[in-house]
Parts: sequence; C-alpha cells; structure tokens
Amino acid sequence: MTLPKLDKNFYPMIAALADYEASLKGQAVKRVTLVVERDGGYNHLYALDVPSEEDERTYRIVERLVKTMLWVCGGYRIGVHGSHTLYERLKADYSPTGARAFDEDFMAGVYERPFEVVELQRVPPEKRASVQVGGHLSGCRIGFDAGGSDRKVSAVIDGEAVYSEEIVWHPKTTSDPHYHYGEILSAMQTAASKMPRVDCIGVSSAGVYIENKIMVASLFLKVDKSVYGDYVKNMYLNIAKEMGVPIEVANDGDVTALAGSMELGEGRVLGLAMGTSEAAGYINAAGGLNGWLSELAFAPVDFNPDAMRDEWSGDTGVGCKYFSQDAVIKLAEAGGYVFEEGTPAEKLKTVQRMAESGDALALQVFEDIGVYLAHTLPFYALFYDIKHVLLLGRVMSGRGGDIVLATCKRVLESDHPAFKGLNISTPDEKSRRVGQSVAAASLCAL
Repeated sequence: MTLPKLDKNFYPMIAALADYEASLKGQAVKRVTLVVERDGGYNHLYALDVPSEEDERTYRIVERLVKTMLWVCGGYRIGVHGSHTLYERLKADYSPTGARAFDEDFMAGVYERPFEVVELQRVPPEKRASVQVGGHLSGCRIGFDAGGSDRKVSAVIDGEAVYSEEIVWHPKTTSDPHYHYGEILSAMQTAASKMPRVDCIGVSSAGVYIENKIMVASLFLKVDKSVYGDYVKNMYLNIAKEMGVPIEVANDGDVTALAGSMELGEGRVLGLAMGTSEAAGYINAAGGLNGWLSELAFAPVDFNPDAMRDEWSGDTGVGCKYFSQDAVIKLAEAGGYVFEEGTPAEKLKTVQRMAESGDALALQVFEDIGVYLAHTLPFYALFYDIKHVLLLGRVMSGRGGDIVLATCKRVLESDHPAFKGLNISTPDEKSRRVGQSVAAASLCAL
C-alpha cells in the first residue's frame, strides 16, 4: 500500500475495514446492522459481520462506521440490531458525558430534539430522499460564498458572472457577530451595485442550514451563542430582508457538487472543497440532494488511534486534518519546516509559494495529500454512488493542486484499480476560486 512519506502511520479507513474483514475468516460470526435516522423518518443502514465473541477492535470498527454515518447522513438516533454489547457501548459513548459528547450535542442542536441510541428488535426498511436544488440561471442574481479565510461574491446576470470579488476576512476569530453581518451585507451591496436590479440571493456557507437558518457553523466559532444565538441563526434571513429580496442558503459542499453537476450535465458528483476545513456535498444520480449533512470534515479518514486530534470535535483522524490548510501545515511541520508567526491561510500560502519554486518538502506535502485522497475516496464510495469527483478550495490552487490530483489518480490506479476510472477533476483557476459563489447564485427559483 502506498503511504504518505510525511505521515507513515496513516492507516486508511478502507484498509482498516479490509483488514478487519480478512481477520474474520475461519471465525464464528454474527450479523450486526447499524441504522442512523434523521428527520422525516429517513435513514441509512450499514450491515457487517462481527465475531460471535466481540473484541475491542470490533467496537472501534463499529464506532468509526457509526461516526461516519452520522456525519455523512446526519441523524438524531442511532439504532443497533444484532448486538446488545455494541448497543450499550455506543449508548455510553454517544451521550452528554461520553467520548462522543460533541457529536451527540451537535446532532441534537441540528435536529432540535434529543439524541438517542436504541436497540432494535428488527431491521427497518431503508428510506431515502432526493431533493432538487439549484440550476436556476435567469435574472439578476447575487452569489455569496462564505469561506473561513475569505469571502467571495459574484453578480450574475442570466448565468454569466459580470462581477466577482474575493476579500480576506476573519470570521472564525471574531466574537462580535455584527462584524459577520456587516461583512456579508457589504459584499452583497457591492455585487448589487454592478447590476440593474437584484432578483434573489444564493449563499454557499460552511455549516448546517435548515430553512435558510444557521443551525451550526464554524464561522461563528467565537460568538457567544447564549447571547447572540437567535441573531446568528437568522442572520441570512435578516440580511435578505434588508436587501428586500428572497434568499436561499445551502451548505458550501453541496454547492461545490452543484457546480460540478451543472458543468458536467449529470449527477453522481461528489464535490470536495479543501480550504479552511474540508467541505463536501453530493448530487445524486437524479440530479438532487440526498438531504444528508455530508459534513466530511468530522468523518473518520485515518484509523490510527494516535492520529492528529481535531480541536473542535476532540476526535482523531477526521477529515478536516487531511483535506484542508491544516493538513498542509501539519505535513510541512512533520517534514521539519518551522513557520513564522501567521494565520493558517498565510502558512498555506507560504507552502504554496515554496511548491511553485520547486521546493522538495512542499511538493511532498501536496503529494501526501493526494495519497490521503486516493485511499479515502474508496471509503467515501461505501456511502456515495460516485462517478465524478470535483476538487475545489484554496489547497487546490496552483502547482500544489495539480500534484494532489495527479498523485491521487496514480495511487488509485495502483492501489485501488476498481476506482481508476473515476473522473476526478478541478475547474480552471478562476472557477476554482469563485466558482462556488457563481453556483450559489443559481440556488433560488424565481
């Protein structure tokens, strides 16, 4: 198996599952089914064989799968069929005082109901959704992309961007939400000034959104929710009211996938944006959304228990430390590079400049991210039916992005030949930087 040279202890989830399945040969096994349920009764099922006498490795495999299902599909209830022991351990971990208290609290907040783990007496039928979204191009539209390091806005007339700008801002380190409101409103007013009128606004933003309300978003990490909770939750709605036009807000990963689907003219598109964190979205074969969270930043990537810890969730080996500017910084430091003081975005730019000049360490950093991606896409494919993968975000800019793409394709062909035909691509440089804001503009139906 090809491994990252700067992270030799990387143990891909897909490899861990294969090794686990191989270890069961010759053993007595039983069937366990895991179910994650969300609003509307929609659910996702995953069945696997486990030893009749369960061991610690079995629990860790099962817990990592449950964690993945939660952050891929979303849900307020975990169901376990076939093992009372696994049910009890999951119930203890996914509780307010358990190891996965972050996940429990997050999901309870998203769905605004208590989170629970239940033991199932029978396996329920699977119930899935498909929701059409975006692709509306007529009229004068504003598309806004709220990134963690920069904000992008486009003025779009009948599908053509007549103006786009990208401005650095600092939402994740600012505690006053009026700063966020002012910056967003300013961007939209600037775009509005470039068109004869504004018919609607589309927003691409990291986080979870229900009925255009901000349920959870890392952009407001420093904001005191006990004081400004309602102000934050209704921010985009209030800005639209001030602008006097309708608004549609979507997760930035879903907008990434939408951009790819619009460009390709078909579905089965997984969009990955590597920037401040990892954002993901998916357009299914019918050209719609599954209604899933697709918050792959918190989905496991690395089965190594000593992998880097995410400061926000408190978990190890999750996507935000492998497909983001944090991954670039982590790998550069592992290779011995010492950064001067600066923001993560500035450190990313430093490594990107080094790559452009041919620095061996910087080139290796981006090659290792390509290795990460090649081993992770087959794992994602256990949950998503993927034909196309579209890669965007600041990490994919310039020479470094080209290396990530080329390395991923090479390692897929050598280590995962079943996926060598996967269509993995990046848009051109201009679309790569502002493509999400343009796609966001198409969210609203007039």
